[in-house]
Amino acid sequence: MLSDAVAGILIPFAGTALGSACVFILKKEIKDPVRKILTGFASGVMVAASIWSLIIPAMEQSEGMGRLSFLPAVAGFWLGILFLLMLDSLIPHLHMNAEKAEGPRAALKKTTMMLLAVTIHNIPEGMAVGVVFAGFLSGNTNITAGGALALAIGIAIQNFPEGAIISMPLFAAGKSKKRAFFDGVISGAVEPAGAFITILAAGIMVPVMPYLLSFAGGAMMYVVVEELIPEMSEGEHSNTGVVMFALGFTLMMALDVALG
Repeated sequence: MLSDAVAGILIPFAGTALGSACVFILKKEIKDPVRKILTGFASGVMVAASIWSLIIPAMEQSEGMGRLSFLPAVAGFWLGILFLLMLDSLIPHLHMNAEKAEGPRAALKKTTMMLLAVTIHNIPEGMAVGVVFAGFLSGNTNITAGGALALAIGIAIQNFPEGAIISMPLFAAGKSKKRAFFDGVISGAVEPAGAFITILAAGIMVPVMPYLLSFAGGAMMYVVVEELIPEMSEGEHSNTGVVMFALGFTLMMALDVALG
């Protein structure tokens, strides 16, 4: 089972690496319509993963609390939101296509702050995969191997376009293709690292698993609302991002039900 978990948490990282490799075959810039398509799709996958793979299982594992079974999910969700809000406030970072950096002032290069923004984005995804596989390995929760795999595949699917969205602007900002690819891959390394750490503590986490699942769900929702949806909607009005959001959402929902 451990080998399956190790393979599972590397799947999202592979998605980021493959997406970052697009820098070798695409032009310097991703045009706005394409970026909206990719960002909308990623947003839909993340929202569906948060609901079906994290928040709903958190409530199911608290069924013994009766009508109050929502409390661990609500508490964990808010902790995830506040955790990402804290990272946003403490780490200097620059979102794609933004002119002004967020967080404390720092004498960092633009490309460095762009990478920090992506790293913050990837933290909840790594936590989500780690928590789900930790629950599966513990054997004391109702998380199945199929459900854990569905989440890993879903995040890998949304990591592919995300990898391209990372590496292409870095190349356009002056980095070589090899360096832009490397930085894109490194930005996704926080996902398996966080997942491995979570799995190592699987036994300790079982009693608070509902809180951890919803924590990861809240953190992912923060990223979607604070970063991805604004990027999907900026500029000239278009419904493309909304349609791709719906596609990503239904694909992740179908994966979770079919494999879970």
